[in-house]
Amino acid sequence: MPKIAICDDDPWMREYLSDFVRRSLQIKAALFEDGEALLASSLDFDILFLDICLGPSDDAAAQDGMETAKRLRRRSNALIIFITAMPEYVYDAYDVEAFHYLLKPIDEEKLLRVLNRAVEKTRRTAASPVLSVKANGTCRSIPAKDIYYAENDGRKIILHTRNGVISFYEKMDALRRTLGDGFFLSHRGYLVHLQEVASYDRTSITLKCGDTVFLARQKYNHFVEAYMEYLTRQA
Repeated sequence: MPKIAICDDDPWMREYLSDFVRRSLQIKAALFEDGEALLASSLDFDILFLDICLGPSDDAAAQDGMETAKRLRRRSNALIIFITAMPEYVYDAYDVEAFHYLLKPIDEEKLLRVLNRAVEKTRRTAASPVLSVKANGTCRSIPAKDIYYAENDGRKIILHTRNGVISFYEKMDALRRTLGDGFFLSHRGYLVHLQEVASYDRTSITLKCGDTVFLARQKYNHFVEAYMEYLTRQA
C-alpha cells in the first residue's frame, strides 16, 4: 500500500481526510499541520493531500501550500492532490505537476475516484525495473524510479540518482534496453528519465534535480513525441 500524508492547518479537515483514507484503504496517513513540519519529515510519501492556504485566508498565506509543493518537488515525486477552497490557484498547480486539484467542500465520490487513481499510479511506479550494478566492488540494486539520468564517461556510466552519484562499467545502449521506455537517449552521452524532466528546448533538457543535459537537435522531435506519450501513459 502507498504511504500517504495529509498537510492541512484545519484540524477538522486533517481528521476527515485521515478517516477517509483509513476507511478506503485500511491504512493510516501521516498528519501535518503546516508545510515546515512536512518538509522537515524524513519520511518518503507516495501520495500527499495538501491544502494551498496554510494559515489565514489571504494571498500571502495562500502561497504557503504552493511554496511547500515547490520545495517538496525538488526531492520527491509524490503525487500531490491539492485540497482547497481557492479555485483561482488551479493553474499554479501545473507548475508543481500536481496529480489533481479538489475544491472544498469535498465531493466524496470524486475524492474516492482520485484516491483510487493515485493508488493505481503508485502501484505502476513501484513495478518499475530495478537496475543491478557493480560499483567499487559492491553489487547494488537501484530502482529505476530513483534515477535522474545517466551520462557516458569513457567506458563507464555515471548514474545520477536520488541517493547520489554511482559510477560503473556498462554500455549506454545496454543500459537503455534494461531501463525501458521511461528513459530517452537525448544525446549519445545522456540517457534521461522522462519522469524527471522539468523543462526543455531544442538543445537541452533541464531535470527536476536542477541539472541540464544535452538534447541533440536531430532528436528533438523524437524526444517531444516520447515525452508526450510518457505523460499520456501516466495520466
